[in-house]
Amino acid sequence: MRRARERPARIEPKLFGERMGRRAPSAPAPGQAGKPPARRRGRRRLWGGALKFTVLLLLWTLILGGGFVLYCALTLPDTSRIESGARRPSLTILARDGSLLATYGDLFGRALSLRQMSPYLPEAVIATEDRRFYSNFGIDPIGILRAAIADLKAGHIVEGGSTITQQLARNLFLSPARSWARKVREILLALWLDHRFTKNQILAIYLNRVYFGAGTYGVDAAAHRYFGKSARRLTLYESAELAGLLQAPSRLNPLRDRREARARTAQVLADMVAAGYISTGQMAAALRAGTHYAAPLSRPGVRYFTDWIAEQARDYVGDRNRDLTILTTLDPRLEAEAVSALDETIARAGGRARVSEGALVAMTPDGAVRAMVGGLDYDDSQFNRATEAERQPGSAFKPFVYLAGLEAGLTPDQRFVDAPIRIGNWRPRDYGRRYRGAVTMAEALAQSINTVAVEVALRAGLDNVVAVAHRLGITSPLTPEPSLALGTGAVNLLELVSAYAPFANGGIGVWPYGILEIRDGSGRILFRRSGSGIGRVVSRRCVGMMNQMLSGVIQYGTGRAAALPRPAAGKTGTSQDYRDAWFVGYTADLVAGVWLGNDDDSPMKGVVGGSLPAAIWHRFMLAATRLMPVRPLPGMPAPAVSAAAPAAPARGGLIDGLLSLFGARASPDPYPPGGGVSEDQGGY
Repeated sequence: MRRARERPARIEPKLFGERMGRRAPSAPAPGQAGKPPARRRGRRRLWGGALKFTVLLLLWTLILGGGFVLYCALTLPDTSRIESGARRPSLTILARDGSLLATYGDLFGRALSLRQMSPYLPEAVIATEDRRFYSNFGIDPIGILRAAIADLKAGHIVEGGSTITQQLARNLFLSPARSWARKVREILLALWLDHRFTKNQILAIYLNRVYFGAGTYGVDAAAHRYFGKSARRLTLYESAELAGLLQAPSRLNPLRDRREARARTAQVLADMVAAGYISTGQMAAALRAGTHYAAPLSRPGVRYFTDWIAEQARDYVGDRNRDLTILTTLDPRLEAEAVSALDETIARAGGRARVSEGALVAMTPDGAVRAMVGGLDYDDSQFNRATEAERQPGSAFKPFVYLAGLEAGLTPDQRFVDAPIRIGNWRPRDYGRRYRGAVTMAEALAQSINTVAVEVALRAGLDNVVAVAHRLGITSPLTPEPSLALGTGAVNLLELVSAYAPFANGGIGVWPYGILEIRDGSGRILFRRSGSGIGRVVSRRCVGMMNQMLSGVIQYGTGRAAALPRPAAGKTGTSQDYRDAWFVGYTADLVAGVWLGNDDDSPMKGVVGGSLPAAIWHRFMLAATRLMPVRPLPGMPAPAVSAAAPAAPARGGLIDGLLSLFGARASPDPYPPGGGVSEDQGGY
């Protein structure tokens, strides 16, 4: 076999680089021919991985986002009742003359079309809330972008991008809580609303449902609340003011802060100029014209009474999901007189006398509450001291003790000895430890002698004293112990005044009441007072004797500062350490009581029932009864002409009252200094 002929190896010519002294690049290893360098391959792998991750991220974002949107779409609230919307039933409380006292809950006016409203109103709302309302499709991407930029520049949320349609969706169907789910639902509902209704329909629904503050929903309710007129007759300035309220209904309330409300109204008018709805001349004229506001919804002090009424409404008509209107017994004139008498007296003498609070209740002899002041400042404290404060009445409780004595067979001219007595370890004493010796029951009540009151209570029986008090209207629990005769049991002012009413009406027990009639939103009567009551609780004979004795309190006793130019009777009361001071009295037509003290139960400076409380009662009753006929008290003879202020020993009642305002003691005070347990717990 022939040997293969070996070829000589081919000698490649040297490259130019080699000829120049440079090394030629080494030949690639077997299997690596044509591959890029490792660094380039690493960059390509990195970019490829990032691209895959981005694609996957976008894909999962679309999947999850789409699922979240689908979930929000499937959990949208029911939109079938768009015309009604959810709201709290409203409660409107009227005085006995039909004037408005207060409102609770949500107030809605008439639903008006855009053509029925003032033409300025829709323009003002569009100019300030959603200038591209008629051109957007339920959401406004431009507005959202503008708001986002403004918020980024400010570092916090300063501008919202919601359209009127979005606001309507949120107000009608969603909660105000901020979350991504609520925002997505809001956008979906806005798109649905824009597809379902015309722009004018959306704007009309919005204006009839949006909140304008002060419990009002819709432009018509707001127009009546702030301006006392229909939304049909709003001026340019008033329309701009309502539109401005949408930003912050509570803060911009013109009845609360007119300066800030006016500044916001000026801004809305400027927005209307920028939007081309009005001229600069119209804006200037509107600012010059301004507006007149409706009277304040609540008179000073009246909220204590309306809160008391609102709490009772459920007891009369149950839990009814409907609007209610309640006609009450309150007399606005008497309420104003009560507020004035209490506030001005405490403002003048309260600081010197260390008195910070007071209350006043007035009612007719059948229990109809005509005035109720539960404190000096409702905004500062909503605690009603007329109905909720349980305080010791002191000697204002003694009429029930003496009535129990009369029913046990005692008489007003029966004599007792005012002298030191001891009951166990307790020794009731009179002021200054001075004793008068033999006195009649009538004199002892008029001068508020403590020892005699205790003797009468023991003679009548302590259980009988408790029974008499409860029978006349005291509902608080009472303990049958000797100190009860001096008023150590806690009561509230309303029940104490109502328990005096049988003396003024001839012996008929009363329940204090403030509701005459309740109607629903359609005008149907749900309740009307028929006049039922407790019936007779005191015999006519005992009523006459009690009126004779309680008249002596004002004629020559501790209550001379309360004297009126007509027959009147009453009783002073002071609790331990001057912590409470009372005067409760009555004429044939009106029963009223005054309490003074401090919420922290701290002592006053020498204030007794016959000083500031009697002076306040005198001022109020003088004004309250000036238009009433002069009539005798039950069981007493009629006055010859008119009951001028009765003669009294030494100084007259008014002089005593005035002196007491300046720190002088009007008449001997049976309340002893010190206030220990063994001292008088009732007093003056």
